[in-house]
Amino acid sequence: MKISEQLLCLFSGNIEEQDGRYVVEIPERELELGEVRNGENYRVALLPQTSGSNDDEEQQSATPKSSREHDPSGPPVEEGEVRDVEIEDIGEQGDGIARVERGYVVIVPDTETGERVSVEMATVRENVAFGEVVERLSYYD
Repeated sequence: MKISEQLLCLFSGNIEEQDGRYVVEIPERELELGEVRNGENYRVALLPQTSGSNDDEEQQSATPKSSREHDPSGPPVEEGEVRDVEIEDIGEQGDGIARVERGYVVIVPDTETGERVSVEMATVRENVAFGEVVERLSYYD
């Protein structure tokens, strides 16, 4: 399944009936840590939970172990961690911009829009990381 690069958050939730309406609650951490804002309108996609599986377990199995150990209130990457990313944009200084979990920004020098690279996180701050290219990847890898 292809997931849009515009994805702001991903979580599992239940649909509940409340006063004749059906409600999906958004976890508070998505408002605190992500790009989701109270009072804004968003498109919502619902995917069925496959029988016998748990979305959190599936997401964890697809996530590198080191990123699963992160404090959810801190950056989703650690210094020295290597991630495969796609450069989404070029910043004002000419460096590539990639995003990982929760829209967290990774700045990668010497890259171009659309390029896929393995990046080692050199400096990690609360709201941005700076990475160095370890390997340039084929688009099909």
